[in-house]
Amino acid sequence: MQASLVSALRSVEIGLPDVAAAERFYTDTWHLSVAARDGDKVYLRGTGADHHLLALYPSAKAEMRMVSFRSPSSEALDEIAKVAAANGGTVLAPRAQVQEPGGGEAVIVRDPQGRILRFVHGDTRHADAKEVRDRPLRLAHTVMNSHSVPEAQPFYEALGFRLSDRTRIMAFLRIPTKPSGDHHSIALADADNDCLNHIAFVMPDLDSVMRGGGRMKDAGFAIEWGPGRHGPGDNAFNYFVGPAGFVIEYTAEVEQVDDSYKTGAPEDWKWPTGRIDHWGISLPPSANLKQAQKQIGFADGLVR
Repeated sequence: MQASLVSALRSVEIGLPDVAAAERFYTDTWHLSVAARDGDKVYLRGTGADHHLLALYPSAKAEMRMVSFRSPSSEALDEIAKVAAANGGTVLAPRAQVQEPGGGEAVIVRDPQGRILRFVHGDTRHADAKEVRDRPLRLAHTVMNSHSVPEAQPFYEALGFRLSDRTRIMAFLRIPTKPSGDHHSIALADADNDCLNHIAFVMPDLDSVMRGGGRMKDAGFAIEWGPGRHGPGDNAFNYFVGPAGFVIEYTAEVEQVDDSYKTGAPEDWKWPTGRIDHWGISLPPSANLKQAQKQIGFADGLVR
């Protein structure tokens, strides 16, 4: 099986009309902190080692600019460019030094359905990483809609991602790490579009997910789905629609799996009538959430 050319999900870069308002939200309410600024761009970190989890860029419209992963070596970056091109992707920028906070070197590609992905090696890591109550530690996953999951999935598998579970509506793909790693770092959701579905942030514990829900409600952001516990991944969750319509999730207790994990099929993930998660106490996803999950498109090209 193809060895993974990817070692971790690192960050996402989003564009939105009001960066200042988004910064206030993501620091005061969502509980990230500013790692760096570069002109009118803001880079926000969690309490983990990643230089930043979320980059805010000014944009005339809300858009997903790119998803960034970490790669294990410079050689892996060169191989990513080759593999991407051989599997229907496009190399937007060959390996080069990153000219923004966090540094390192990176290659940028566009997948066959238009999503822009950056793979970084040698970026700055924070030495003060630790779990802090009520503050996101790192990214858990990004879920991306796909008009054809069967067409999208092979591209990611060529890069070394492995299928953990396939449900009726979603393919969950993990980055294989030793001795084990998150059940999934990305997921491809069956849809009639190729938009961003949501971005999930890891909280240190279940209480932090729940208190985060209360903090968001106090700030005027309804819990659009949750609290609950997913089937694939077994993670607890609360979902919200944040500034500019981005769907964001607090999650915790993500299942850790290794190569012995048995890949599940849709028939393995059926819920009793009236349930869509393990706990069965939450209402289904709100209409507002479902609408937001198909509104944020990926940028059309390399945006710098």
